[in-house]
Amino acid sequence: MLAVIGCMNLRQNLGILDRKGTFKVEYLLKIEAEVQAKWEREKIHEVDAPPEPRTSPDEKFFTSFPFPYMNGRLHLGHTFTLSKCEFAVRYHRLKGKKVLFPFAFHCTGMPIKACADKLQREMEQYGYPPRFPATLDDAPPEVNENVERDKSKGKKSKAVAKAGSSKYQWEIMQNLGLSDEEIKKFASTDYWVEYFPPLAVKDLRRFGIHVDWRRTFLTTDVNPFFDKFVSWQFLLLKSRSKVMYGKRYTIFSPRDNQPCMDHDRSTGEGVGPQEYTLIKMRLLEPYPEKLCLVGGSAGTCGEGKPVFLVAATLRAETMYGQTSCWVHPDLQYVAFNTAAGEVFVCSSRAARNMAYQGFSSLEGVVDVVAELRGQDIIGVALQSPLTSYDKIYVLPMLTVKGDKGTGVVSCVPSDSPDDYAALVDLKKKAAMRQKYGVEDHMVLPYEPIPVLEIPGIGKLCAVFLYEKLKIQSQNDKEKLQEAKDLVYLKGFYDGVMLTGEFVGKKVSEVKKLIQKQLIDSNQAVIYYEPEKQIISRSGDECVVALTNQWYLTYGEEKWKTLTLTALENINTYHEEVKNNFKVTLDWLHEHACSRTYGLGTKLPWDEKWLIESLSDSTIYMAFYTVAHLLMEGTFCGEKPNKLGIKAEQMTPEVWDYIFFRDAKFPAHTAIKKETLNLLKREFEYWYPVDVRCSGKDLVQNHLTYYIYNHCAVWPDEPGKWPREIRANGHLLLNSAKMSKSEGNYLTLADAVDKFSADGMRLCLADSGDSVEDANFVESTADAGILRLYTFIEWVKEILNTRKSLRTGPADKFHDKVFLSEMNLKIQETEESYNKMLFKEALKTGFYEMQAARDKYRELSLVTGMHVELIDRFLEVQALLLSPICPHVAEYVWQLIDKSGSIVHARWPVAGPVDLLLLSSSVYLMDAAHSFRIQLKNHLQQRKGGGEVAKPSHADVWVAKTYPRWQCIVLSALQQLYEKHGALPDNKVISSELAVMPELKKYMKRVMPFVQATREKLEEIGLAALNLTLDYNEFNVLAENLIYLENTLDVENIDLKYASEGPEKISEECRPGRPLISFSVRPSVKLTLVNPQPQNGLFTYTLNVGTGDNVAKIAARLARENRIIAESSCFELWRYEDPLLGPRRFPVFGSPTAGAVQIEKDAVFHADVGENYVSVSTNGVKHPVGSTVLYIAKC
Repeated sequence: MLAVIGCMNLRQNLGILDRKGTFKVEYLLKIEAEVQAKWEREKIHEVDAPPEPRTSPDEKFFTSFPFPYMNGRLHLGHTFTLSKCEFAVRYHRLKGKKVLFPFAFHCTGMPIKACADKLQREMEQYGYPPRFPATLDDAPPEVNENVERDKSKGKKSKAVAKAGSSKYQWEIMQNLGLSDEEIKKFASTDYWVEYFPPLAVKDLRRFGIHVDWRRTFLTTDVNPFFDKFVSWQFLLLKSRSKVMYGKRYTIFSPRDNQPCMDHDRSTGEGVGPQEYTLIKMRLLEPYPEKLCLVGGSAGTCGEGKPVFLVAATLRAETMYGQTSCWVHPDLQYVAFNTAAGEVFVCSSRAARNMAYQGFSSLEGVVDVVAELRGQDIIGVALQSPLTSYDKIYVLPMLTVKGDKGTGVVSCVPSDSPDDYAALVDLKKKAAMRQKYGVEDHMVLPYEPIPVLEIPGIGKLCAVFLYEKLKIQSQNDKEKLQEAKDLVYLKGFYDGVMLTGEFVGKKVSEVKKLIQKQLIDSNQAVIYYEPEKQIISRSGDECVVALTNQWYLTYGEEKWKTLTLTALENINTYHEEVKNNFKVTLDWLHEHACSRTYGLGTKLPWDEKWLIESLSDSTIYMAFYTVAHLLMEGTFCGEKPNKLGIKAEQMTPEVWDYIFFRDAKFPAHTAIKKETLNLLKREFEYWYPVDVRCSGKDLVQNHLTYYIYNHCAVWPDEPGKWPREIRANGHLLLNSAKMSKSEGNYLTLADAVDKFSADGMRLCLADSGDSVEDANFVESTADAGILRLYTFIEWVKEILNTRKSLRTGPADKFHDKVFLSEMNLKIQETEESYNKMLFKEALKTGFYEMQAARDKYRELSLVTGMHVELIDRFLEVQALLLSPICPHVAEYVWQLIDKSGSIVHARWPVAGPVDLLLLSSSVYLMDAAHSFRIQLKNHLQQRKGGGEVAKPSHADVWVAKTYPRWQCIVLSALQQLYEKHGALPDNKVISSELAVMPELKKYMKRVMPFVQATREKLEEIGLAALNLTLDYNEFNVLAENLIYLENTLDVENIDLKYASEGPEKISEECRPGRPLISFSVRPSVKLTLVNPQPQNGLFTYTLNVGTGDNVAKIAARLARENRIIAESSCFELWRYEDPLLGPRRFPVFGSPTAGAVQIEKDAVFHADVGENYVSVSTNGVKHPVGSTVLYIAKC
């Protein structure tokens, strides 16, 4: 039971609602299926370039989304990003542009091949169907807490997140709902390519995506047309010296025997090689026992080969300050032979990396000559480069980690807070020295050596911060991290050398020079390792390898400069995104573009290599422009196209002619010129890409390569370069990261089933637009479903009762307000769509439009809504909503009898917006809200222990201007604002106002008024300092008295100026803040009976007081029954015999027999003492009694 309650609480905390029924979702799904069938029949999303060339860059809109990888179903994260394209393309179509949103599917790279091979191995090892072991070693890899984590990257890669908690590929496939017989087929890569793309298309169609599916395709050589396109691209890049061959450092998978790029990784996406300077610290005799056999036989300790402890450092310039060398006593180390005839001592993990960087005689082979623990070498003497000490010693440091660097650390206590803290610990604690066999002469004489001077910190930075932050020991991690962050950053930018030949020079100037000297003198070497742990999709821990490979020369100066020029002209929507691009361009240097394992296009000049997945996906948007003419709507071009073009005919010269404006027609092609001109026309019309939408995590690779390659292929045509890039954050689900293993995960198909397409789309739009992570909350989606359902039902209801809507001039106050509000929402929503701020567009274009309608409906309870304004609302609402919820919008479009599809419609033209009128409307609603609160407070009062009687009347007091003392204050504030350009501090204002004699009496109230005015100034601007309002608030209230009487449920409101009221009223009432007082008027209850047969009018009892007339009673009755909307349609009849008349049966066909009509101008009189009502007409008084008849004629 407790478990069930806990689960329920978890669901509630995550925003997951347990539904009572699915009727509304099924209702929307039915509508969506019908609408999608209509679109399919009419081929409404298919588009071709027009015969004539473009006359303006803005007459078309071409958007694209990085084609998803086809090793599973599309999920909500994919959908969130592609929804940006989807909303934008539908909006721009409404704006009259030709629009193109194509969609293809990526199969290049290792993932599919790795998964297929895993399945094959699992069947070979565990049989079919596989019987897996009951338990596995679930121990997570050790994480180095000292390595700063990149907060822009998640804790799990996409591959890990998708896999959930499953350990075997077979189990992962079972989690997709596949049978064993079906899974068996996935051991072939071909079946992956056949299985998932059709499911993706099906899911996207149900989503209602605006895609021209004729242009879809798959990557890799299974698609000969795309294969030829990628081959052309790389031949072109090679001819322009953008592709080179040689040894380069790259992330490498030893198991796969090839480079491991981002898309090939299970963990470590975005992680690159980190360069270190490997400091060679030579062992001095006597050698420790375990190293005595190195280089010779027993008894010839160390003969022949020098032995070095090698420390990896990022700060070679600080090596002048070495006082010792750190190792972890319990860490495992190896000594191995190097190709240079030396012996290196380091961690086995570092040795494995070095084996792929030319350190070993045989690549990938570590020639281990000894295995030892750190304890075995503590106390050994070393000779280290640059330090002023002739001899330093190996000492224990308990915070040394084995998963970063070499496990050997040079100790520079002057500039490393960690080193100084550990050195102080060792000096202070004799027991610690004794435990690890450290003699006093090895540590006590060694003091920090000044190496750098940092302004504001000094010459011994680590010592200064250790004392300033009151660090207690080497285990004081938080304070040590704070100190390191400060020292390392300031040390690089502001540090000045105090020793060595570069004395007086900045660290930033000499860092590389010192490194070069160390390397040239053979006192150090260059060493690389991954910045963080990287696991390939084959399950291998990657290394950095120095390998022969084909690589793209990203970072080459001219190419980089051209790319920076392109970036400056790209709208990235968020400054943070542009800055991330600049940072990436700053560090990006070369990229391995080929591999030998996986799926893809073969490198055309060296076919043992495949082009990797980040390199065949940089300019494929150009292929979209002609894909429909080549592919005929198939994934791989297996169906002959109408133009008769075959893949083998697509030579580099043919592609040149299509994509380069001035290229000559290929001399040796069988394709007709008019045919190629058709392809060329498509490309020239659609290119460039107007907006590319992607996750922000692709800025560091794909999106940067996207800009680079466009600049390389079209260097002289900036008009072909990307125009806009819209990067978004990741999508959380119910405020938590999506995770299969935690059950917080939704595929696109599941989301459509659960929320309907438009319910999901509405929630996606509402999830967020910034570069920060967005949040899809299921309760919001459910609320959206209810909103959409309610909107449709209201449309049906209003159409059924349309004849009852008001006609004639739409000139009432609330008519004009509603029209202006609609025009304003059109403008605001258009601005948001243009900025791709879809959450804001949904807010103004749906939520606030609905609120405006609700307000209009409330204000029109008595007079009724105007038919022309309701017609306008229905049309505008459908159009504003259609980019986000196109199915509901299409359905409403048909309900209101509009011709054609809403997809062909045009964005509504906004009429004039009367901002003054809207301000007065806001004032009215704020005043009504304030009055309701005051009424509630009035009714909660207690007098003599009894309840306060419900008021029947109210007096509303309106101020023509502020009280005199407030006018003086406002005038003074205006002068101060003009003088300073803003309001000065309250102290300055107070001193200015204190000297004014007119304010002496009010000083206790002056500064609170000033503060309230300051806050109002921040909210509405300079209008807060005006002495009067821009509109006549008395007239606004007078025009809406009926609404106010209705909302307050009082019989009558009298409007009065505050200057006519008591002193307290005139003091407290001010412009824009009317006051209200309530009262109970003596009255008598009068029963109104309707004698008309077969209608919905009933008997009502109302309070009637002296001075009432027919119109006032009609208005009072209208609050009870909306059928009575106009007093002109309403008649009151009194019985000739007030006593017996109500007791007689009505006469059939003559309902008013025995009654006399009460004149419109008759005045009622209430005798409260006798509980009796009479009416006077032309000075003659007639008894009414307690009952009258009423007739409704409209």
